[in-house]
Amino acid sequence: MNPDRPFVIAGPCSAENEEQVIATAIGLKEIGIQVFRAGLWKPRTKPGSFEGVGNAGLQWLSRVKRETGLLTCVEVANSSHVKASLKAGIDMIWIGARTSANPFAVQEIADTLKGCDIPILVKNPVNPDVDLWMGAIERFQNSGISCIYAVHRGFSTYERGLYRNIPQWYIPIELKRRLPDVPMLCDPSHIAGRRDLILQIAQQSMDLGFDGLMIESHIDPGSALSDKEQQVTPSELKTILSSIIIRDYEGIPELLKELRREIDEIDDRLLTLISRRMQVAREIGRCKKSNKIPILQPTRYERLVTHKVSCAESLQLDPDFIKRILEAIHEESVRQQLTIINSNEEV
Repeated sequence: MNPDRPFVIAGPCSAENEEQVIATAIGLKEIGIQVFRAGLWKPRTKPGSFEGVGNAGLQWLSRVKRETGLLTCVEVANSSHVKASLKAGIDMIWIGARTSANPFAVQEIADTLKGCDIPILVKNPVNPDVDLWMGAIERFQNSGISCIYAVHRGFSTYERGLYRNIPQWYIPIELKRRLPDVPMLCDPSHIAGRRDLILQIAQQSMDLGFDGLMIESHIDPGSALSDKEQQVTPSELKTILSSIIIRDYEGIPELLKELRREIDEIDDRLLTLISRRMQVAREIGRCKKSNKIPILQPTRYERLVTHKVSCAESLQLDPDFIKRILEAIHEESVRQQLTIINSNEEV
């Protein structure tokens, strides 16, 4: 990747008409964007929503290339989309979150692309499953694609919070650890769901060492046929990009090294405490087994979680984060107790 981060891909959520596409592309060209994205086939949640203009939009993107010199990028979900895009001279294609969650669809696309080394962008699956995301990338690697980008767009949740899709930054960080040579982009538009949060998410991704951004930009977001709340005008995008601070990580100061050593020591203590907690959980399992007490006691668990989560903010901790930790620890504690209950161990 170019060390002058961030590499930026921008364009409307959906190509709606030729005038909108060309006007947006010209506006993005003027602020220095080099890759223009637009959705043509839109996988909508409910039928009856705007599902894209389909193949007709490919002609508009061809005109974008001719008149602005921008590279073009579209989302594909099956082999027919791929074939039409390649025939139209599309420069890059991306795999959406719904598609990357389906190994059959990913394999179909990968098979269609064999022998055609076009850059591929793979968005994370809708659910936070790093193995599924990694598997989608590996399918394209196995098809001979050499230029692959991972795109973090957040994860769907039934809970309504600040973001449309929760970031769960540890998932892309783990993917980057496993696949260090795959460039990582962030899609702050889909994480935020609101244009006023895009800069915040973009900055966080840059602070985490992401290589670039994919941001939705529309010449008139208020009239957009899809995702109007999360799109920005080209001039608004220019302001966002000029506000991002790219930090220099060369020459780590001694204080940071010392703080990292302290973090390592704390993590060691955490592992020891978790180990001890699971030892206690197994002892509880033995007690329940000998007294024929059910493993699950929902009332106690709810009281525990409610109390601990209520203490989180006073400790400068995020309540949702603490809730996820407690849920994970409880799940493992139950598993440990079930191991005891189902064992031949005498109590």
